[in-house]
Amino acid sequence: MRVLAVVPSVYDTSPGQRFRIEQWEPILAEGGIQITYAPFENDELRAILYQGGKVLQKIGVVTRNLRRRSRELSDAGEFDLVYVFREAALLGPPWFERKIAKTGVPMVFDFDDAVFVSYKSPSNGYLSYLKFPSKTGEIIRLSAHVMAGNEYLAEYARRFNQSVTVIPTTIDTDKYTVVEKSEPETLTVGWSGSFSTIQHLDTIRDVLQELGRSEKFKLRVIGTPSYKVPNVDTEAMQWRSETEIEDLREIDIGLMPLPDEDWTKGKCGLKALQYMALGIPTICSPVGVNSTIIKDGVNGFLADTKEEWIRKIKGLMGSVELRKKLGKAGRETVEREYSAKTVAPRVLELFRGAVETI
Repeated sequence: MRVLAVVPSVYDTSPGQRFRIEQWEPILAEGGIQITYAPFENDELRAILYQGGKVLQKIGVVTRNLRRRSRELSDAGEFDLVYVFREAALLGPPWFERKIAKTGVPMVFDFDDAVFVSYKSPSNGYLSYLKFPSKTGEIIRLSAHVMAGNEYLAEYARRFNQSVTVIPTTIDTDKYTVVEKSEPETLTVGWSGSFSTIQHLDTIRDVLQELGRSEKFKLRVIGTPSYKVPNVDTEAMQWRSETEIEDLREIDIGLMPLPDEDWTKGKCGLKALQYMALGIPTICSPVGVNSTIIKDGVNGFLADTKEEWIRKIKGLMGSVELRKKLGKAGRETVEREYSAKTVAPRVLELFRGAVETI
């Protein structure tokens, strides 16, 4: 089966794309799926897209990429299936999804974020409103099948299409392995994300600052070159694909704070799953799918209030046994429910089913 993967980002650069279709590709290939990637971004657009300002330059590059996208999708009819991740173009109505539908080739739509919710990006300000979030409903209607990253997203999708399957974001458990390490002199509390999601870590800045007054620890922040918290020894670094796992392994306690908003309810718990797969005890806000992934006190902790965050971080800091217990249970959860080896075969059958309906 030849599949055209219409994706937003350059290969191996975007978390959602990397931990969904790109990660599943080797397993799908064993089932006879041949994937051709068609990213909307190119190197020129990626170089400026996540910088502040440069609005006119961004508009010019996006316009050129819209023309390129139109040429690319002229060949969509030569494939057996078209897979669309989130959207075919970063801006505008669903022009390209309509074009795909007219070819008669079945389209599978996959989304792992609440892309139907208006969201103002820290990098692109009011350009974000040109994304036409309301187009998501029409894309879903045009699709032969919809893959939703969690039940919150699936509920939205079922308003427009009954062929909806929850397919969680997954981890390659052959790469993400638990490595025994000696007890450090100073514990590292860590967070991983991006420039656009650093605002989520900011929601517990006061927690970290207060802990810094009484506890000795290091804060590792992955995804931004600069981050500071008063009273806390903070190490900030850019995310790098080639060192991602090793950078995470240095973390002793993993954090995933989220504000309770319509946008964040669509998140699929990737940070938590990465920590857990490496055997790192994890603390999350009880927002969206986090409350499904984490069973409080069993395979991790959920923390809502400032007092809960402080108490549960301190509890992990003070007990090697508790860190090992929750880390082990977290790893087992990922292996059982969120492993690519477990989930990708379901995607294979879904693709086959979508083609057979035509």
